[in-house]
Amino acid sequence: MEALIASYGDSSSDSESESQPPIVNRSPPATVLPPPPIDLLNPPTTLGTFDYLERNSGSRIRSFPHIEGNYALHVYIPVFIPSERKKELTQFLKKATSLVQGLHVVDIDFPLHLLLKDEEKMVQAALGREFHISLGRTLPIRVHQIDSVVAMLRQKLQFQKRYLIDFNKWEVFVNDDKTRTFLSIENTTGGLSEITKHIQAVNEVYKLHNLSEFYKDPRPHISVAWAVGDISQSLKRVVEGEMKTRNNVGGLSMRSMFTCKFSNIVCKVGNKTYNICGSQGQ
Repeated sequence: MEALIASYGDSSSDSESESQPPIVNRSPPATVLPPPPIDLLNPPTTLGTFDYLERNSGSRIRSFPHIEGNYALHVYIPVFIPSERKKELTQFLKKATSLVQGLHVVDIDFPLHLLLKDEEKMVQAALGREFHISLGRTLPIRVHQIDSVVAMLRQKLQFQKRYLIDFNKWEVFVNDDKTRTFLSIENTTGGLSEITKHIQAVNEVYKLHNLSEFYKDPRPHISVAWAVGDISQSLKRVVEGEMKTRNNVGGLSMRSMFTCKFSNIVCKVGNKTYNICGSQGQ
């Protein structure tokens, strides 16, 4: 069992593996450390910068309690934003960051307001990474369920035609326990029917393993920024203003912000990633 568990990575949090420094007598109370210096976004090589930020993120909130032997399951479509559309998206990110406090780069604990003065770094940090369209809830599964879940997902999703996915709407989402708010780009047109079918297939596999199914009315999207707590009202006002502006400029509200090709579906369990269908890296 130890060897099997080891192949999926440690199920405990990263913080548990780090030893705490000794307490010095008469030292002042511990304070929250500032975010990593902005110079970290100037990597000495083309790799490693954001890996550092992810390793040192300190505000992660578990969506479910950690239990020994459980592993987080996430099924998704990888998405990369085309380079030619990043500048336009960055302009709205800068606007939202200046109007709403507490926004961070998605998946890493780096405040967006520190990037306001350097558009190139904001593009790199906020939009130059892999995004995900979730096809099912992120849930804990037991180690003995892993092989069965992966095999059934591959069986149901093995034959998938290529198609285009259009993202055309800024939207705001809040997680179920209202501990995080997300600034997202929603897919409401091209590719929606195909993604909905993927979600239905994943739901069938989840149901067979007594896992909670996805939302009844799924709204496929990628999240590009997050904030602690429920700040949906203030963020929605900014989004609605942006969408109204787009609508007034030649009826652009439904125009695609960017389009990407469906390439593959991925299942991540703990630290291990399985390619369910399609070709990775396309």
